[in-house]
Amino acid sequence: MWTQEIIDRIKKHEGFRAKIYKDHLGNPTIGYGHLLTEDDDFVEGVIYDKEILEELFNKDFEQAYMGAEYLLTGIPISNTAKGVVIEMVYQLGVGNVSKFKLMLAALKIQDYQEAGKQINNSLFARQTPDRCKELANIMRSCK
Repeated sequence: MWTQEIIDRIKKHEGFRAKIYKDHLGNPTIGYGHLLTEDDDFVEGVIYDKEILEELFNKDFEQAYMGAEYLLTGIPISNTAKGVVIEMVYQLGVGNVSKFKLMLAALKIQDYQEAGKQINNSLFARQTPDRCKELANIMRSCK
């Protein structure tokens, strides 16, 4: 299934840590890039079982998938392009991806070249340049 490619790519980009660490912005994170909130009950210094963190990833992925579906409502795009948006929502959250107005406008007319350009023309790209370059290239490869 095409979603497995996205899952594998997100896991590769996020990496895995079984205990709490600080992400590139200094936020407490665990597993595959799960940003900790006050609702989480993970403890600093504890090494957690991978099964627990895989379940957490699955929930986060489902949220990212649903967030991308919401942002792309009524926009007929390829699964490959949708996968890029899912990964962006996974990393940034639906609220932040909704601010990519020019990318979303380009997707509405299936201008994948412009959508890729907009990924690279962002704070997101300055924070995680290698990941964004790869995502932008994937987006530009869509037809």
